[in-house]
Amino acid sequence: MLCKLIGIPLQSGASQLGCEMGPSALRIAGLRQALTDLGHQVSDCGNLAISEQRRRDHPNEKIHDLAEIVAWTEVIAEAAYRESCDAMPIFLGGDHALSAGSVSGMARRAAEKGRPFFVLWLDAHTDFHTLETTNSGNLHGVPVAYFTGQPGFEPYFPKLERKVDAANVCMIGIRSVDTAERRAIQQTDVLVHDMRAIDENGVAALLREFLKRVAGANGMLHVSLDVDFLDPAIGPAVGTTVPGGATFREAHLLMEMLYDSQLVTSLDLVELNPFLDERGRTATMLVDLTASLMGRKVLDRPTRRY
Repeated sequence: MLCKLIGIPLQSGASQLGCEMGPSALRIAGLRQALTDLGHQVSDCGNLAISEQRRRDHPNEKIHDLAEIVAWTEVIAEAAYRESCDAMPIFLGGDHALSAGSVSGMARRAAEKGRPFFVLWLDAHTDFHTLETTNSGNLHGVPVAYFTGQPGFEPYFPKLERKVDAANVCMIGIRSVDTAERRAIQQTDVLVHDMRAIDENGVAALLREFLKRVAGANGMLHVSLDVDFLDPAIGPAVGTTVPGGATFREAHLLMEMLYDSQLVTSLDLVELNPFLDERGRTATMLVDLTASLMGRKVLDRPTRRY
């Protein structure tokens, strides 16, 4: 498989600086070599950049850096569509605001291919605020609301060429949701599995059911992996730590199941803040998780005849 690495040094969607160093940290941690060792072709497209930013004012005065986020969304969406023509794009973040562009661009590609598009959202947060409901003003909290076509983003954000059907979005690992987000998401068909669901059912059962739907529809699957999906004890390099996240073993199990499914067509690695890391341990873990998603296993597990 040809993989294209796309660096997105975006940090203005978050409140804490440092995410712009994420793409470099993932490269230094050996992402390209890990993929090459698995037999994949890898093309590093370098880092995206924005230029012109048109002034955009919104009645919600808490919102900051709106013009910059909109400019990033436009650039990322175009890159996602362009680079997915012949490859699997891997978006190296950067804060989670980048997914407004990566997901919308991939949804456009899926529509062109005539295939349903699905999103697996691995995160502590639903990121389902709109421009009206965000109290922090941090726009890494709005991408899912945007790409599922919730109201209030026009005329500020780019008009969606293809919105993502909310019923095709599955969230796993959720454990921090604001009141406005909870109210809004309950009015949609987004499938939300919080940490209680993981504790009661196990991650394998939850993911397996979703993958059955994707496979049955011949869908394209985008995976968006936020560092805060992981428990902070194993993934400290994130500015939005929430206790009680996925364990090392749960995370690797999910990745191996995703590889087995052969359904993943694009990937976000987001919210890595190397300034908060401990000797690169979180960056290294993200590389290892990506390798698991792309085929690395401890042992092959052939079916045995007795």
